[in-house]
Amino acid sequence: MLLLDAAGTEAGIGLAALPPVRSAIGSGFETKTITLSCGKLTTGVTVPQWSSILMLRNLNSPETYFQAAFRVQSPWSIKNPNGDNPHEEAVLKPACFVFDFAPTRALRQIAEYGAGLSPEAQNPEHAVEELVKFLPVLAYDGSNMTQIDAGGILDIAMAGTSATLLARKWESAILVNVDNDTLKRIMASPAAMDAILNIEGFRALGSAIFETVVNKSEAVKETKKAKGEKLTPTEKRELTAEEREYKSKRKQIQEKLIKFATRIPAFMYLTDFRENTLQDVITKLEPDLFKTVTGLSVTDFNLLVSLGVFNATHMNQAVFAFRRYEDASLRYTGIESHKGLRHYGLYDTVIAVEDGLAP
Repeated sequence: MLLLDAAGTEAGIGLAALPPVRSAIGSGFETKTITLSCGKLTTGVTVPQWSSILMLRNLNSPETYFQAAFRVQSPWSIKNPNGDNPHEEAVLKPACFVFDFAPTRALRQIAEYGAGLSPEAQNPEHAVEELVKFLPVLAYDGSNMTQIDAGGILDIAMAGTSATLLARKWESAILVNVDNDTLKRIMASPAAMDAILNIEGFRALGSAIFETVVNKSEAVKETKKAKGEKLTPTEKRELTAEEREYKSKRKQIQEKLIKFATRIPAFMYLTDFRENTLQDVITKLEPDLFKTVTGLSVTDFNLLVSLGVFNATHMNQAVFAFRRYEDASLRYTGIESHKGLRHYGLYDTVIAVEDGLAP
């Protein structure tokens, strides 16, 4: 990997900085390069081999931001690649990317730029919708890359997240643990098994599903380890079928636990104790409300938490996102839900509002 420095006077003034960059990149096949710039070469130049840009600073206007982004949109293709068809064209850069790890900043730029392109649009969402047809926006929701629609972009621009992405945080598989060790801990506790069966949908699955997942997954693992490459085609087919079965059942367990987790935001919305940790609100302040909303008693929930069924780190992040989004939406309507509030109660942690939480 070759690092090209296009910053400062030594790199050349204006367009004088471009030839050294093009020379170092060459055809783009032999070298892999990263060009560093503090403003040079962000407007009016074409380097076909540039395929992505990483934004590391605030820019003064949407126009400046997108002029820099457009540098990587330059097409890169070869005419007559095989030398036998002058009408053939090989596209070497089918897509380009703008990476920005300050989503609020980036999407505010898109919202402003979209509105500026269609000033006659009565609804700003329609204006942004036209822009994202040509500039789709992807966001990491905790486990997948998801495309955000125009409404979600405006939500994030105003509140730092969108309702759709917020909901996905509570539908993410990383909130719950369904590995064999966790399932064994549940199976070893009759009280935990009873608690699990109180969650909607689990009674239909039956308690035997846990034993099936653990036993079959460990049997498949041991067989593969013992026989390795000596497995016959028949044995391979049987193992594949066993593997498919226990993975399907593990997925069912995971889905039921996630469905339970999605009820927690509804509980948070109904309770007014924002500065307390969610654990305290559940166990001390609103236990009856929690059981009404989720169907699980405080005792049952505490037991499952102690067994590691729920991931406290990711629950903290999901709770924080919900608190911040709810506050922003209330302020947007002119309501100050907790005037002077300086702390957010997360899942098992309290943080200062100004400190925020790492994504």
